[in-house]
Amino acid sequence: MPPFRRRSVLAAGLALGIPAGPALARQTHPVVATTHGPVRGRKDGGVAVFKGVRYGADTGPRRFQPPVAPAPWTSPIEAFAYGPASPQGGSEPNQSEDCLFLNVWSPGLDRARRPVMVYIHGGAYSNGSGSSPLYDGTRLARRNDVVVVTVNHRLNLFGYGYLSRIAGAPFLDSGNAGQLDLILALQWVRDNIAAFGGDAGRVMVFGQSGGGAKIATLMATPAAAGLFHRVATMSGQQVTASGPMNATRRTLAWLDALNLPPDRAAEVATLPVETLLKASEITDPVLGFGSLYFGPVLDDRSLPRHPFYPDAPTQSAHIPMIIGNTHDETRAFLGGDPANHTLGWDDLPGKMTFANMRIDVAPEPVIAAYRGMYPDYSPSDVFFAATTAARSWRGAIIEAEARAAAGTPAFVYQLDWTSPIDGGRRGAMHTDDIPLALDNVTATGSRAQGPQAQTMADCLSRAFVALARDGDPNHAGLPVWAPYDLTRRQTMIMDAPPRMEDDPRGAERRLFAAIPYIQPGT
Repeated sequence: MPPFRRRSVLAAGLALGIPAGPALARQTHPVVATTHGPVRGRKDGGVAVFKGVRYGADTGPRRFQPPVAPAPWTSPIEAFAYGPASPQGGSEPNQSEDCLFLNVWSPGLDRARRPVMVYIHGGAYSNGSGSSPLYDGTRLARRNDVVVVTVNHRLNLFGYGYLSRIAGAPFLDSGNAGQLDLILALQWVRDNIAAFGGDAGRVMVFGQSGGGAKIATLMATPAAAGLFHRVATMSGQQVTASGPMNATRRTLAWLDALNLPPDRAAEVATLPVETLLKASEITDPVLGFGSLYFGPVLDDRSLPRHPFYPDAPTQSAHIPMIIGNTHDETRAFLGGDPANHTLGWDDLPGKMTFANMRIDVAPEPVIAAYRGMYPDYSPSDVFFAATTAARSWRGAIIEAEARAAAGTPAFVYQLDWTSPIDGGRRGAMHTDDIPLALDNVTATGSRAQGPQAQTMADCLSRAFVALARDGDPNHAGLPVWAPYDLTRRQTMIMDAPPRMEDDPRGAERRLFAAIPYIQPGT
């Protein structure tokens, strides 16, 4: 721009009272000092946004080891773009072992002590990142006066590959490295969130699928005690962790695929990322199907007990909790196959395999029970309902029962509202509550469509905000939400309109309660 043009624009701005120079830069690109160094963000619709804020050092040089704080810096670092995701299969962009970054959205950098909502992404323990448009915190922060944080951390073999019993030091904590990353991120929140307008004493962690499972595991992890004060899990439970012997068995199979004998296991710390990931695609030797499962390990170090077995962890019993699920969870996993929507009764027993049910049960009595409970169900309806109840809903019930038995009941919800996508035939499936809880129904990837979508987002997101703010999800847009007890099993049915029910799908719950349950994968 020519000098005279710059001067005329400056004069016009001053005449309108618009700050110029350094003052304007501070307003449009605010700088916040963190314990590691200053970061410069951007303003988006009145919300200060800081993307790609480093909370840990590059994990590559310390592969399979606990994370460490980054080297400090003195000049402001631009926090304008998301940081890399953990290495993983699939199409997640921008992958690197240097992945310990988080993102912050705040409606004010004024130390107003707002509730803090830390979202932990799903994708089992294998894939994903905190960078999805569905997780953008702008609307949640602006509409509810809260601070929102999302996190990247190590996944799959990099976060949960268990080398302790094979390679020993320095890999003793390898089976829970991804969880230790999350703890480091929550320590960053504790130490820095006040500078972003948040209250370090009101930190809520919430997450869907694998994110919820990671949170359930943190609830039983001693090093995480005191770092969060409210919890909400969405279709994500962790009743049991992987036992050390099964985890070791998987690692041995992985080493075999790498052509490494156990006495050379330490070499995995230097092999190429692509080589390690490719070798993990072998069939899981414990499950007998799917690629290798990597998840938290009962290692008697970071994780000294199972998350919700034999009871709810006492260290987090005082923390208010929401436990949610969707009515048709497995339509997300199994509904993509058109054949599953046109099953006949003769087809059904062969479809109800261990791989689909995740428990050891004969299909015939299950089918007979469902035909008695729901005479109008088609074979496909029975297939989706039974697989949901057996493998996806079951963990949520177990956790709710454990909290109720401990005298610290959770608030339980079930999403019944169905998006009109695909004519509604996918039901209320796994992931459908993500855009509702984060108030992002118009974001790329959202399945929440139709005239009721925003109303449902208001119902669920405001419940989460209320929990973050006061420890109680009740708000004016819901009927009174009572905690879950073992007598009535009160459950909020998230539908249009929302309603409370006692023991929804009780007959299904009783059917599967008679069959032992082990967390899938563990």
